[in-house]
Amino acid sequence: MFLKSLISASALGLAAVAATPALAAVDPESAFVFNSFSFLINGLVVMFMACGFAMLEAGLVRTKNTATICLKNIALYSIAGLMFYLIGYALMYTDVDGGFVGSLSFLYNPSEAELALINADEASAEMVAAVTGNGYASQSDWFFQMVFVATAASIVSGTVAERIKLWPFLIFTIVLTAVIYPIIGSWEWGGGWLNSEWYVATFGAEFMDFAGSTLVHSTGGWAALAGAIVLGARKGKFGPDGEVRPMPGANLPLATLGTFILWFGWFGFNGGSQLALGSALDAAAMSIVFVNTNLAAAGGVVAAMLITQLRFGKVDLTMALNGAIAGLVSITAGPDLQNHLTSIFVGAVGGVIVCFAVPLLDKLKIDDVVGAVSAHLAAGIWGTLAVGIFGAGTILGQLVGIVAVGVFVFVVSYIVWTVLKATVGIRCSEEDEVSGLDKAELGMEAYPEFGRGSQTM
Repeated sequence: MFLKSLISASALGLAAVAATPALAAVDPESAFVFNSFSFLINGLVVMFMACGFAMLEAGLVRTKNTATICLKNIALYSIAGLMFYLIGYALMYTDVDGGFVGSLSFLYNPSEAELALINADEASAEMVAAVTGNGYASQSDWFFQMVFVATAASIVSGTVAERIKLWPFLIFTIVLTAVIYPIIGSWEWGGGWLNSEWYVATFGAEFMDFAGSTLVHSTGGWAALAGAIVLGARKGKFGPDGEVRPMPGANLPLATLGTFILWFGWFGFNGGSQLALGSALDAAAMSIVFVNTNLAAAGGVVAAMLITQLRFGKVDLTMALNGAIAGLVSITAGPDLQNHLTSIFVGAVGGVIVCFAVPLLDKLKIDDVVGAVSAHLAAGIWGTLAVGIFGAGTILGQLVGIVAVGVFVFVVSYIVWTVLKATVGIRCSEEDEVSGLDKAELGMEAYPEFGRGSQTM
């Protein structure tokens, strides 16, 4: 998450604070500690988003598919970690040099300098300097980047729920986390072509995406959209005359809890993308990011509530939940905006977008169980464009990046889904869909006592 212009020339106050001797940047070793701690603690917070996605999706599917969606979420998080360790991190960050992908190398381990320091009987000043010169512990950065990969995979899980087979979904997750996402991340955060001098000269500015409205959320959204199209809608979702038949989730309190957990996790998602905490400037900038993240989510909720009240005469809880997520996704590309009112507006527009995108997909007969495409893809596109409108980028530079990511991810994902469909098959049988994937795939139920009456010992 390259950050080229955190604080504009108008923020002279922050610059003055940073220049004050009493608040000057700390020594290199202390900065190394603070920066590494920031990666680790914010990564830990982002990891909790895996729980948020699991609970949100578990609340928005029907009871007969709850255990399966929980399994998918813990499995995809595990696969994302393994794949990013095996090859993903190298593809994303090693030897990209303005190109389209990094080098193919296996395993990402601590640096030799770090291992030497850890294993030394007595650390010399030279050994410490060799480690602190990097600015942060190598594995702290790996951990922080890894939890972002899992987020992209979680978006796909909710969209294709209730009718996809377990193992083909996990095979797609392997491709997404090992290859597709790392390639997209390398284009900007790895110093690739979206971050190159050629791109700046051609489109007026580099592609700006602070924490991943496009690189994470739209990537997951495009992959999910391709999967939903290839997979098809759930049985009975659309009537013969095109009418949409509601299939309400089984546990809205659980979905609400999941949304709050995601909201909490987003502070680490956006705040940690400051990528440093070794100076007064970094601390002040991270504080701005936290506040903007919170305000945008709140704006998304209120906007979604108002829109559903005006359109349907009643407030829709599920739309309010997706409004929060859409607001968070929208601000993720530019949470360093210094005008908090602008952040509220960006989040509110995201909340409005999701209220229109969900019924639009229904009209197109694209079945997105949890509204992930609307909340992550549509709002992600808006949030990335908003950086060109209100932030440091240009609208053209943002638009080209959005289109490039969309074409690559959608086309590659569509091919992978199609190959899986033609080989191992991706959709469960009609009988299994009716009985529920919990019994068909796992041989268990999430709520085994429901509908069975009282149990006696």
